[in-house]
Amino acid sequence: MNGAAARAIQNLLPNTLPPSLRTTPANLYQILSRTGKDGVGQRVHQIRWTDKGIRSSYWLVTKSQLKLEGNHGKAWGKLYWKGKLVSDRPERIPGSLKYKWQTGTS
Repeated sequence: MNGAAARAIQNLLPNTLPPSLRTTPANLYQILSRTGKDGVGQRVHQIRWTDKGIRSSYWLVTKSQLKLEGNHGKAWGKLYWKGKLVSDRPERIPGSLKYKWQTGTS
């Protein structure tokens, strides 16, 4: 796409993009709102895990309830820590608003 077309499209978008259209790391609910089925089935991890050298760790999202255009909500999942399943049953995912998240594994 050339520069003129990209600028024209950018002018059509609102100044503040809704969470579902952003591409930057964000809170868990904003990340989940960018995916289909509100993130159910997605692997997500806190960015700080990667920064600390923790590898192959993630939450597998099993249920979510998003509200306020994906800025807040609740999410449940199973934790895989360093490649091993920690929680057999889905549990509430902590740190959803406190930390920055990304899809995939750390």
